[in-house]
Amino acid sequence: MTSTRPLHLAAELAAGSGRAGPETAARTAALARIAEAAALDFLTHDDSFGGPGLDALAVLARIAPETRSVGLVPTVTTTHTEPFHVQAAVATLDWVSRGRAGWRIAVSPTGAEARLVGRRPAPPVAELWQEAGEVAEVSRKLWDSWEDDAEIRDVATGRFVDRRKLHHVDFQGATFSVRGPSIVPRPPQGHPVTVVDATRPAARDTAAHHTDVALIRATSAEEAAALRAELHQGARAHGRDPGQLRVLLSLTVDLDAYEGGAGALAELIAGWHGGGAVDGFHLVPVVPERDLERFASETVARLRERGLFRTDYEGTTLRDHLGLARPVSQYATAGATA
Repeated sequence: MTSTRPLHLAAELAAGSGRAGPETAARTAALARIAEAAALDFLTHDDSFGGPGLDALAVLARIAPETRSVGLVPTVTTTHTEPFHVQAAVATLDWVSRGRAGWRIAVSPTGAEARLVGRRPAPPVAELWQEAGEVAEVSRKLWDSWEDDAEIRDVATGRFVDRRKLHHVDFQGATFSVRGPSIVPRPPQGHPVTVVDATRPAARDTAAHHTDVALIRATSAEEAAALRAELHQGARAHGRDPGQLRVLLSLTVDLDAYEGGAGALAELIAGWHGGGAVDGFHLVPVVPERDLERFASETVARLRERGLFRTDYEGTTLRDHLGLARPVSQYATAGATA
């Protein structure tokens, strides 16, 4: 690659169709293999709370063994779910995929969704995103609650774990508390990749504070660059290195109706990325079977001809694909004991 700044490419699988039935597993796996052949960083799978069929986590866990390299990022709502169970499910996906998992945090703001559970009325959206940030924080703590070498698996002595390397997190949030430790060993990536759609202002601070990948929407490169700068500024304000935050533009793609087709899309991607507006693109195909195939075979090929995108994966985990460091366990670093 000739560019000193890697280009990151991702795509949506569900394209707004919501939850899937079990019969869609073959379709989803086929789409994932198309994306993997093009060496895309990751795939997202949209979801909606309370919809019929399998949730996105279940769908991607089902197809994880049928893929080798592409990252898998289901949408997970944090509003009417238990943080302890959510983090365990995401950690399990990371194990099943051998270090390729992420999660796209979402909130459920409607009264209809709240009534499905009946636990509480729907809070204001700003409060939901504050809660989502706390879920992200406690998830990191729970993923760290097992040190990397906590598992012993000594058949002779019957010892499975070194209990000195399991830690209580004792987290108290505004709406929940978690003692820990987790019931799942520390994920292969340490922390599965956290993604937030930061298009809406209410989600932006949570994205800047807690996420590895922020998705945005913009109608011009200037608008995208301004949003990226705002997110980087927010990351600094929270004591984070903005260099560890990737900002991708979500772009709805209909390659049958855009003037110029796959070639014009390649020009747009090259121009916006080369100008520093974004770190990459998250494609939302109108018709996944048609548009993802054309994007992979035509647009990506043009980007490779210009030396802008890799020809194969250069690592094994989603963090590798995104150029993100594997976090050290905060408890191991602190030298804490159980």
